[in-house]
Amino acid sequence: MGDIAAKGALSLVPVILALILAFRTKDAVFSLLIGCIVGVVIAGFDPATGLSKLFQKALGNGDFIWVVMIEIAVGIMVAFYLRAGVIASFAEWASTKIKTRRAASGFGWLLGIFIFFSDYFSPLFSGPIARPLTDKYKVSREMLAYLLDSGSAPVCTLVPLTGWAVYIAGLLKGYGPIQDVNEGMAVFIKSIPYNFYGWFAVILAGLIGFQLIPNFGPMKKAELRAQNEGKVLRDGATPLTGEEMEMIKPLEGKKSNLFVYLVVPVLIVISIAIGTFIAFGSTKILEAFFAAVMYQAVAMAIGGYFKGIKDGMDVAVKGIKAVIPAILILALAYCINTISKTLGAQQYIISLTEGWMSSGLLPLVTFITGAMISFFTGTSWGTYAILTPFVLPIAMNLSGGDVNSLVLATVGAVVGGGLFGDHCSPVSDTTCLSSFGAGSDHMDHVATQLPYAVAAGTLAAIIFAVIGNISV
Repeated sequence: MGDIAAKGALSLVPVILALILAFRTKDAVFSLLIGCIVGVVIAGFDPATGLSKLFQKALGNGDFIWVVMIEIAVGIMVAFYLRAGVIASFAEWASTKIKTRRAASGFGWLLGIFIFFSDYFSPLFSGPIARPLTDKYKVSREMLAYLLDSGSAPVCTLVPLTGWAVYIAGLLKGYGPIQDVNEGMAVFIKSIPYNFYGWFAVILAGLIGFQLIPNFGPMKKAELRAQNEGKVLRDGATPLTGEEMEMIKPLEGKKSNLFVYLVVPVLIVISIAIGTFIAFGSTKILEAFFAAVMYQAVAMAIGGYFKGIKDGMDVAVKGIKAVIPAILILALAYCINTISKTLGAQQYIISLTEGWMSSGLLPLVTFITGAMISFFTGTSWGTYAILTPFVLPIAMNLSGGDVNSLVLATVGAVVGGGLFGDHCSPVSDTTCLSSFGAGSDHMDHVATQLPYAVAAGTLAAIIFAVIGNISV
């Protein structure tokens, strides 16, 4: 779309308008589209020309195509699971171990904790596996989406063996004594105890999931509806998954094999993801999914789970069609993120903090700024890239060039602040994927999760305020 002069406060209008409309109408696609149209008008384009250029810029790149291909691969994978009957069989087996509503709810959280290496894979894999159990025990889809979301990106920021850790370590290189990525990784690991938002988000979700503390806000209403009325979705909700998945049935007379058709594909994904991370320093998650889908196709064809090539392709296409609603919201989220960035939203938010930045306030201001940027843009990694060069020199200067508690708290505030929006913003890709994995209405997921995210963020902000003053 070319270079456009920063629009100051107007740069926030598209996202704010989209958020207001989304909460009012409960229609994420409509709301995001209106936000995009308003954004291109503010940028000085007519809607038709502006939208065309925006779509080309936001969606015509490797990043978006990569995410879409992951969703398509997962759609096919889940469709094959359904044809092989393994999800129903797993739910039947798990029912012998999980016999209470509390255990079913907590199971969704535990899956996210154990599948820690990818914020994309975690909700997409865990959702279809946990959903039959949570539905059986009348756990709302909103609750499942919240547990999936809290077990994805927040967990990734607390474990060094993820792409997040490598990315953040690379951003830290060159500041003070941090001369290379290895030293950056060492600083990141030391900053993990200071990632208060990540810790609070994960712990709060576990306490809520296992019903150790009571629900509050819209989630309480959703849980009471599911428990008392048996409605895991509210009346009129639009689950972020297509009806095609409901059309895929196992072949009559075919007995499912959990190990061959469920466990092995999962082991393929996990082994390739972790193996490529160890070998190359980057997680080849898309390649892992493709390998698993190809294995499923061959194994199921040999096992007689398809009536022929046409039937196998029909199952795969149904899986692809089922992820279209999620891809549509994801595409519009990318578009509104792009127009917000083009209008200068991130720089405007940073400029608001410059006047009241001090050593005592540095971690707190860093966290709040990161939270605002990530919430309005839906991108944590983009927030890290923008915020790190701004706050790390200040922290290093105040620390005298040493990596002390103030520097570590500032790094933790950058990570936690960027995580906040990725965790709860309606325009975040991970939030969309969690809605899809849970089969939840997207805006219902956002509305019910937001109070919990704000609660964790408030606790984190209080501690950052204390840490900043102690470190002065």
